Amino acid sequence: MAMVAVIGAGAAGMLTAARLLDAAGGRALRIVLIDPGRGRGPAYSTDDGRHLLNVPAAGMSALPDAPDDFVDWLRERVDPEIKPSSFVARGRYGDYLADHLADCERRSSAVLERRYGRVVAVDHTGRREVTVRLDTGEVLVASAAVLATGTAPGVAWAPAGLVASERFVGDPWAPGALDALPESDVLLVGTGLTMVDVVLSLDRPSRSVHAVSRHGVVPAVHRSEKTPPVAAELTGDLQALRTGVLRHVVKTARRTGDWRAAIDGLRPITAQLWKSLSDDDKAEFLRTDARTWDVHRHRMAPITAERLAAVRESGRLCLHRGEVVTAEDTGDAVRVLLSDGTAMTVGAVVNCTGPVGDPSADPLLATLLAGGLARTGPAGLGLDTADDGRVLGATGRRAPLWTLGALRRGALWESTAMPEIRCQAAEVARAVVDCIYRPAARRLPPDHETAGGPAYVVLVGGG
Repeated sequence: MAMVAVIGAGAAGMLTAARLLDAAGGRALRIVLIDPGRGRGPAYSTDDGRHLLNVPAAGMSALPDAPDDFVDWLRERVDPEIKPSSFVARGRYGDYLADHLADCERRSSAVLERRYGRVVAVDHTGRREVTVRLDTGEVLVASAAVLATGTAPGVAWAPAGLVASERFVGDPWAPGALDALPESDVLLVGTGLTMVDVVLSLDRPSRSVHAVSRHGVVPAVHRSEKTPPVAAELTGDLQALRTGVLRHVVKTARRTGDWRAAIDGLRPITAQLWKSLSDDDKAEFLRTDARTWDVHRHRMAPITAERLAAVRESGRLCLHRGEVVTAEDTGDAVRVLLSDGTAMTVGAVVNCTGPVGDPSADPLLATLLAGGLARTGPAGLGLDTADDGRVLGATGRRAPLWTLGALRRGALWESTAMPEIRCQAAEVARAVVDCIYRPAARRLPPDHETAGGPAYVVLVGGG
């Protein structure tokens, strides 16, 4: 029986496993879903009801061809009056994904198994197989593997002494990471969507929360009722695209009263535009434009924005524009100096900068790069892939290894939201099943060749 190892059990991993179950098509396929955290990934494991989806329910279906699936699930399981425009708790979405995967398992000929542990290495045996090694000591020999791990939070900004401190939280989404924080003031580094959720979790009448980033801006806000996207036709280099996007936004805002419709209308062509940029333009975009794009593209739910505004207005949240210059653990607190000259003493520092693009910062991805099984993606982001998500090796060779989601940012730029991930999961599942079960041509020895040319024998792979 052919085996596929799905490495990572968050949304990308669960959706990949679900689509593999669908794609089995009557075959006896074995799917092993490897879960490093006994959860549903950091985004959807939270049980804090203040942590809402950043996309209306209508945009969160697990199925590309059934856009109402999540809304229907909510109406059946949670509230029959739920609207497509509702922003619901992220934990609800974790429940939905678990139910979706279980439904796919019940109707599939394939077998779904779970392993709990962290993958420490993936090796290509030289045949049509990969060896997956877990920190539990278990070794799996699979016909294919899918990396659905995302990338680790980046802490390169933090002084070495701070990283080693017990008062530093490198990953706020690790189980229990925020539970033991002192009741004193806290510094959050990063002002994106992670910061917003952490602020809501840590807010106390007796505590001040400071948040700092180089730009000092927070994400924009969705409208309660979404304006339909307005499409655009754009071409050219980075400077031409800057001009074209600005004109598109201004024109759309004048016509509809909502700039968001212009940004949303770029989604179908974002990957195409990104691929068309030169390496220099991609690097320049990351330096000067990426934060502005993220602020407007990845937005807060309206109720989340209201809650954040209330904390700011109370004086319990203070935003700073700058960087951490020094951070010294004094034993009972952390003394911090920011680049704007602000000095503060806090009980803890929490990293809210989000995942890094550099794959070498992740131990597993670093081993893949070092072994030549993968290479860094364009602009230094994630892993380089073919159009179907297959990971490209150092010399262009292809092991039976695929990826999706955040690890494809270098190739696609926009690759972290559910509409992209659900489509990628379906594409990867089809590609994996096709690779495992397609006939493999192998050349026969010379004495079997015919006068008409080389002879081949067809082998059906997949066990």
